[in-house]
Amino acid sequence: MSDLPDRLPYRLLTGPDDRSFCEKVSAALLDGYELYGAPALAVDVDAGTVVCAQAVVLPRDTPRL
Repeated sequence: MSDLPDRLPYRLLTGPDDRSFCEKVSAALLDGYELYGAPALAVDVDAGTVVCAQAVVLPRDTPRL
């Protein structure tokens, strides 16, 4: 059994630069997370894809379970 809480205080969301990534970030915001810093983008020139990353955190007073 893990000692980790159900909701981690920090998460790094990643995914392709498309609607599904925006939905993932939006769901985290609705779950009580807040954006932490600016999003980051990485370009795979060979594959022609863009990958996004966004850190989110729970406010310190948010229950983790």
